[in-house]
Amino acid sequence: MTVVVDVRANAGRDPDLAHARGVLFVHSCSSAVAPHLEWALARVFGTSVDVDWSAQPIAPGSVRAEIIWHGPRGTASKIASALVAFTTIRFEVTEDPSGDVEGERYAVTPNLGLFRATIGVHGDVLVHEDRLRSLLVGAREAGSDQAAEMVEKIDRLIGTPWDDELEPFRVAHSDSTVRVLHEVV
Repeated sequence: MTVVVDVRANAGRDPDLAHARGVLFVHSCSSAVAPHLEWALARVFGTSVDVDWSAQPIAPGSVRAEIIWHGPRGTASKIASALVAFTTIRFEVTEDPSGDVEGERYAVTPNLGLFRATIGVHGDVLVHEDRLRSLLVGAREAGSDQAAEMVEKIDRLIGTPWDDELEPFRVAHSDSTVRVLHEVV
């Protein structure tokens, strides 16, 4: 079951603050860590969060959860900052694009650490031109033998290693009610 957390009422009177929404996917978290994760989320949301945990079949002893949230812009980064300290969990958190503001995606795995991407209105990972130009300059300086390294670096820019590691966790529950990341990525 998916939990919905709406903290827009806590956003104050500034209408620009209440325009964000997103999804938190906790793909795997040990049962012992789950209450601590809930407390961390409560600090972010400013209200208690009763997460509906379910077993994660591909990681015995682990649980998973999905939380749809509504709140001020920047909430996804606050969630990611709060949860990245839990070095044994796997999670993704998104903040949908709204109006003229691009979205964000954070993915964390124990092996790879933190990945952050800007998300366009159609769900695409946006890699800013400066980052690609810098990568190309480095590849030119290194010589033509570095093509495989260039591909690997571009894959990292768009989050491919995180997608590869998280995909089995995304599809582990065929009864999942939220398919946002799986359908976009």
